[in-house]
Amino acid sequence: MPAGSRRKIVVYDTTLRDGAQGPDVSFSAADKERIARLLDGLEFDYVEGGFPGSNPKDEELFSNLAAQPLAHARLAAFGATRRAGGTCEGDANLAALIASEAPVWTLVGKSDTWQVATVLGTTNNENLAMVEESVAFGVARGREVIFDAEHFFDGFARDEEYAVEVCLSAARAGASWVVLCDTNGGSQPAQIREGVEAVVKALVDAGVTARVGIHAHNDCELAVANSLEAVMSGADMVQGTINGYGERCGNANLVSVVSNLVLKLGAEALPPATTKRFTELSRTVAEIANLALPLQQPFVGHGAFAHKGGQHVAAVLKHKDAYQHIDPALVGNEARVLVSELSGRGNVLAKAREFGLELDRDDPQTRWLVNHLKELEHKGYAYEAADASFAMLLRRLQPGYVAPWTVADFTTQVRQNGGSVHAEATVKVEVDGTQYHTAASGNGPVNALDAALRKALSPRFPALDGVSLHDYKVRILNGDAGTAATTRVLIESGRDTRRWTTVGCSANIIEASLLALLDSLEYAVLE
Repeated sequence: MPAGSRRKIVVYDTTLRDGAQGPDVSFSAADKERIARLLDGLEFDYVEGGFPGSNPKDEELFSNLAAQPLAHARLAAFGATRRAGGTCEGDANLAALIASEAPVWTLVGKSDTWQVATVLGTTNNENLAMVEESVAFGVARGREVIFDAEHFFDGFARDEEYAVEVCLSAARAGASWVVLCDTNGGSQPAQIREGVEAVVKALVDAGVTARVGIHAHNDCELAVANSLEAVMSGADMVQGTINGYGERCGNANLVSVVSNLVLKLGAEALPPATTKRFTELSRTVAEIANLALPLQQPFVGHGAFAHKGGQHVAAVLKHKDAYQHIDPALVGNEARVLVSELSGRGNVLAKAREFGLELDRDDPQTRWLVNHLKELEHKGYAYEAADASFAMLLRRLQPGYVAPWTVADFTTQVRQNGGSVHAEATVKVEVDGTQYHTAASGNGPVNALDAALRKALSPRFPALDGVSLHDYKVRILNGDAGTAATTRVLIESGRDTRRWTTVGCSANIIEASLLALLDSLEYAVLE
């Protein structure tokens, strides 16, 4: 597809079905509805809700969406062609599709002779009948039918004529789309191109109106590349999931696929306002899935436009595009400067500016700060992963800065009582000359410390309401020292969808945790 063309590419999301099959992904019915309505609000073309009849969650979702339909996206219910030797009228799977009331059926069928014989245990002719009759069954009931040709590219390599004939059978029966699936995720771009071009030509020659789509899995880390190759070879629909969630190694990541289609290939795929919200979408779905988004996730990761090396930062300060391939705002992201032992003054100046602090490059204080930063990193601090702690470091160095509170004393203890383990913490915190002495329990010493601090501070600092801890990471920095090793603790905190990370470092894990925790709470109050 030539760059600059405005060909419309249809976007079909299967996060709620294929994405939910990924390791560690588990959506409740409420989670699924929230994601479906989020995608609908962003004007995705199709949202696949799930597999009706396979589980109560999907049944509840389809019931809710039937009562309050999506405003823009077409809701698809996923199912399979009728069983071998059976009839459509007596097929429980097809009956569940009818009961779902979804306006779109996505029917999966085999397009590989080996799969037909080995997995289905039937003949090639019977498989063709299963495809044709099932598609026609849905069309006759007023449903739009999308046919997913499972294992297409493996089948095409094995028996090209039969794989194409399966697609033609679906198209002749009334399928609006024939979607070619790289089900095992093992195909290379050249194979994708050859298969897509063959089916596009066959549909045109047969005079049917069905269009071609692509459904790629990521087992060779080529799902995005293969999806783009398919579009450039004639496919008009891309199927995939948000963040690439899916079985085994996942599916094509629609965030990356659509970003490339729109920003690199000049295609029309989703409204411009949607791509500008991709970072928000990606992080929100990750939050609902309770999974950490990889820092280096292309386009939307926290590190996607992060600059660390001093030479890179110096260039970026001269021109923002020196080390980035697009404006991060096009996908709702932002450039970041990381600070570490590799930092020069440019890193520190740029990072300070992010937090609204202007430092003089030639000020001796700035030079001292760079050296101080390197000393702290040498001791074990890692500010590149803890922006909030670096912001606090800068603020505390400003003339006249007064901390909102100080911790005068703290204790923690863990004891076993009746076969269970309990943690308790007490803290003495001073605020404006008044000392508060509180105690709390928790499921561990850090949790107990957090509870005790909040108990003391929340009445004076309402900004702490709604702040919660999301992640807690511990790293031993010099393992050869055994139990006397230096410990680095990273704590991720947040309010609503906003996140920040703080760091503490000490030979005592409790002290390291407290330092990170105090940075987090102080940052929440000041920001």
